[in-house]
Amino acid sequence: MQRIENYNFKSKALTLFSLLFILIFSSCEDVVNLDLESGAPKIVIDAEIIWKKGTTGNEQVIKITKTAPYYNNTTPKVSGAQVRVENSTGTVFTFNETEPGSYVCTNFVPVLNTEYTLYITAEGQSFTAVEKLTSVTPIDKIEQKMVPDFGGEDVIELTFYYKDPADQVNFYLTDYKAPFLLYPEYELTDDELFNGNEISTRYSDEDIKPGNTVEIIHRGISKNFYDYMNLILEGYGGNPFSIPPGNIRGNIVNSTDASNFAFGYFRLCEADTVSYIVK
Repeated sequence: MQRIENYNFKSKALTLFSLLFILIFSSCEDVVNLDLESGAPKIVIDAEIIWKKGTTGNEQVIKITKTAPYYNNTTPKVSGAQVRVENSTGTVFTFNETEPGSYVCTNFVPVLNTEYTLYITAEGQSFTAVEKLTSVTPIDKIEQKMVPDFGGEDVIELTFYYKDPADQVNFYLTDYKAPFLLYPEYELTDDELFNGNEISTRYSDEDIKPGNTVEIIHRGISKNFYDYMNLILEGYGGNPFSIPPGNIRGNIVNSTDASNFAFGYFRLCEADTVSYIVK
C-alpha cells in the first residue's frame, strides 16, 4: 500500500511540474516589444589606431556606421566615405573601403607622442578630430591564484603587473576577451596613487576555467580619452540594458554642422597584448 501511495505522490508531482513547465514555456513565447522613441540616425565613427608592441602597426581600420532603432537586428553601414589621417609633418594616410563601412590603411606609420588629425567626409558631412599617439609600458608578468568570490566559492583570479613611468602622468585602458565573454570587459586605470611604481591589475570571472585563453589588451591612452571612457563605463555600468545619462560626445567634430555631431572617439594607443592560457 505504501508503495502505491509513493507512486501516486510522484505521479501528482510530475503532473504538477509538467503543467507549470507548459505554462512557463507558453508565457516565454509571448514577446513584448516596448514602444521606444527613436531619434534621428547619427553617424558613429569607430576610429582606434592601435599599435601593438612587436608589430609594425602599418594596418589600421576605421569603421563608420549609423545608429539604429533598438530592435533592429543589423547595424547600418556607411559606405562611400572619404577617410584619411594626417600626421603633424604633413604625411597623409588614406583609408580605403574594403567592405561596407570598413576603411583600411595598409601603410600607416605610428610614431609615439606624434599628433594625428582625422578627416572624414560622409553623407555630405565633414568630420575632424585630433589626438596624440600614447605609449604604454609592457606587461611584465601574469600571476594566477584562487580567491573567494562574493558567494563564498573560490574562483580563478588573474593579476598582471607593469611598471609605471615616474616622469609622466599615465592613463590605461585594458580589455579582456575570452570564450566565456559575450563582449569584452573593460577596465580603466590611472597612476595618481602609483606614479613610478609597479601597478597590478586583477581580473576574475566565475566562468573562468582551466584551459581557457584570456586575451589581455593593455593600452596607453590620453587623459581626454580616459575621461570619455569613464563616462561611458559609468553610464552603462556594465549592464547592456541600462541607459546612459545623456549623449556622451567624443572628440570628433562636425565641421559642416556642429550640432549634428558624430558618436565615437578618435584615439591612438600603443598596446601590449598577452594571450594567457588559464592553468
